[in-house]
Amino acid sequence: MAQQMGYHKITEVFRRFHAAEPEPKGELEHVNAYTLVVAVALSAQATDAGVNKATRGLFQIADTPEKMLALGEDGLIEHIKTIGLYRNKAKNVIKLSRILVDDYGGEVPSSRAALQSLPGVGRKTANVVLNMWWGLPAQAVDTHIFRFGNRSGVAAGKTVEAVERAIEDNVPAEYQRHAHHWMILHGRYTCKARKPMCPTCLIRDLCPFEDKTE
Repeated sequence: MAQQMGYHKITEVFRRFHAAEPEPKGELEHVNAYTLVVAVALSAQATDAGVNKATRGLFQIADTPEKMLALGEDGLIEHIKTIGLYRNKAKNVIKLSRILVDDYGGEVPSSRAALQSLPGVGRKTANVVLNMWWGLPAQAVDTHIFRFGNRSGVAAGKTVEAVERAIEDNVPAEYQRHAHHWMILHGRYTCKARKPMCPTCLIRDLCPFEDKTE
């Protein structure tokens, strides 16, 4: 784990990320806040591409909690059975849909605590929804961010919560809204787990990672 990067260097990291991709987007397809919650909940231990393939047809017929309840658990399973842990995920989606209808008038709540009270919605999922739908500077730390943050020192921490705090504490305010998207995309496509693409890395000269590839 690298030491936490200092202010001037981390500012330059995000200046370069911004210059390369001013408006980074999450890769999970959705049409409203509800389908975003469902998509993120389904994405646990699954790829975004795999989730998107399963939900394209699903969201055409069930893009509200009411429609999802009408579809039912068995109907939902038929759409998502290519996704890992689909049976448990289907139960959670039906349960959270029921709660949204009964307790929130069919609307997705906009606080982290309320979101995390929904079955299958953890802190990372809540932060994704807060960031992508409401534009809040919430940092959803996944394996890509955790790896990149610690390799580079952009956000150093021994736990997911520590890395989330490091992003909030160290990334300049003007880059906070898109910070986790830049970091996810960099970790997914450049700072890979097994063979990081150091020769083409935007921040190679700023990164202290000792095992750089040639």
